[in-house]
Amino acid sequence: MLKAEIRKQALKERLLLSDTAYESLCEALLNEFKSLDFSQIKTLHIFLPITEKKEPNTFLLIEWLNKNHPQIKIIVPKADFETALMTNHEYLGVGDLKKNLYNILEPQKGNLHEGEVDLVLIPLLAFDKQGYRVGYGKGFYDRFLQDINAQKIGLSLYPAIEKIDDVNEHDIRLDFCITPTEIIKF
Repeated sequence: MLKAEIRKQALKERLLLSDTAYESLCEALLNEFKSLDFSQIKTLHIFLPITEKKEPNTFLLIEWLNKNHPQIKIIVPKADFETALMTNHEYLGVGDLKKNLYNILEPQKGNLHEGEVDLVLIPLLAFDKQGYRVGYGKGFYDRFLQDINAQKIGLSLYPAIEKIDDVNEHDIRLDFCITPTEIIKF
């Protein structure tokens, strides 16, 4: 299947989730996430969920990390839609977040982070068995991931699809993907 078709189908499927099913899948995703080895992680980039699109609730992961691994610096993205580039900012809590024009929560006062990033948690609509992902089509994460040497982990509420037929040279492959039932290594 082609990305455009996958994108449309995946978004439709997610939006049909009941609130109860969505919350249950997010809790199961958190349980899988907890099994990762965080001993070498100093800085972790995590996306903030667009809840209207039923993206995985990463606030559950952030709360768990803050409680169980307070030494890990959590950074969150801020997107520049004119350049299609992202910057990383220190996560200061929900009080520092504000929705942008696209309904995406972004940090307001968190310091810019320009150092190393050890782990990046990546949003996606779908992923395939080869480790490629389908996002919303703007390429923010593919551009962001080109320049960093971090572990790349996708978060998905659904299992892998067989194959994305129109993968190109700009698509960055995931190292892992976490679903509510397993962690898949590529």
